[in-house]
Amino acid sequence: ADLALYESKKRGKGCTTLFQEEMDHRYQRRQRLTKDIKQAILEAKLNVVYQPIIDAATMQIVSCEALARWDHPEFGPISPGVFIPLAEETGAISDLTRFMLASACRDCLSWGNNVSVSVNLSAVDFRMSNVSAMVRSALTDSGLAARRLEVEVTEGAILEDQLATSAVLTELRKHGVK
Repeated sequence: ADLALYESKKRGKGCTTLFQEEMDHRYQRRQRLTKDIKQAILEAKLNVVYQPIIDAATMQIVSCEALARWDHPEFGPISPGVFIPLAEETGAISDLTRFMLASACRDCLSWGNNVSVSVNLSAVDFRMSNVSAMVRSALTDSGLAARRLEVEVTEGAILEDQLATSAVLTELRKHGVK
């Protein structure tokens, strides 16, 4: 009954929904993914893939964007559009960000001195974590020069708390992070 109620609420006012078995299957899968994403992050079972960024003038790779991918042992590949919001909702996003920063900084070391790496930060990271400390820790642990790391921030992070986000980004910039 609860699942049908929430389905009706999603559709808007004046809607009724009859419970269907598929609703329970979706709910059970979501619950399982919520539990499993936390474990996958803790056990470093996610993959980091890199999307090259090419300088159009020289046709050289100048940077790579680090992207998280998750191949669930039972359900197969799970879209970042599914697992990243789950990580944000459950508070596991900061662990995911730490994993991504550490992996990206470590991997970037092997690309030569002219290639940098870009890592996305979630708006939730700015609320729940010391982003500056996470970034500095990843740089220190890997030995990567700060000038070779770029952080990307969602519009949501800036809109949620412009002053706090700006202060963190200014601090990172002072340390050489782009």
